Order: sequence, then structure tokens, then C-alpha cells
Amino acid sequence: MLKIRLQRVGRINSPSYRVIVTEHTRGPKTGNFVEKVGNYNPKTKEQMLNADRIKYWISQGAQPSATMHNMLINAGIISGKKINVLPKFVAPEKPAEEAAAPIAEAVEAEEAREEEITESAPATTEDSAEEKVATE
Repeated sequence: MLKIRLQRVGRINSPSYRVIVTEHTRGPKTGNFVEKVGNYNPKTKEQMLNADRIKYWISQGAQPSATMHNMLINAGIISGKKINVLPKFVAPEKPAEEAAAPIAEAVEAEEAREEEITESAPATTEDSAEEKVATE
């Protein structure tokens, strides 16, 4: 299956992209593409797209990537609805109040454990001396 995608060709901190038609299994950096159909410079927002060739490749079954799809809609080459290219928001599983409840239970359990330890601790030497005197 053919894809219409962007291929980065710019230097470090100076991006520019080719708009290419390539096989979907090939990575965008391989340099093996079927046809170059345009350029895109994100710093100057300049787009040079060959609309006739892009329409031809779409008619032959090429699928634009999500970013290219949105770019083609902005350029007026194709019509349709834009695709959200950002990852979907996943809500946290538990609200903050429910997440704090197990922590509070753990603190209470720790305090109870400490009380048991202090109650079961052996008597101090002063107490044992008083007990010896009292028993005699």
C-alpha cells in the first residue's frame, strides 16, 4: 500500500520536509520513494505541493498520513474532516480522593502497630525494682 508522507531533509534545528509517495513498509528516512510531490518548510510555513500528482496518487490508492491529510485539507487539495494526530487523553483510573484513602488506612495501621509494640514492651528497670521491693 502506498503512503503520502513527510520526509525530513533539513539540518539540525532547521527542519524542512519533502512530501513523498512511498511504500508504507519503508521508513521515511530510507530515501527509497516512488515520487516526490512537494516540499514543506515549517519555519516559514511555505508549502509547495503538486496537486495534480497528489490527486493522481490518491486515485491510485495511496493513503496520506494523518499530518499530510490535514495539510492537504488546509491546501484545498482534498475535502473532508481533519484527523486528530495527538494521542488520545486517558483519564486517571481513580480520583485523588480515592487514591488518598489507602494511604490514610496504611498510616492508621502503622500507628496501631506502634501502640501495640509500646504496650507489650518489657517494663523498665525502675518498675521491676519497685516490684521486687513490693513482693518482699
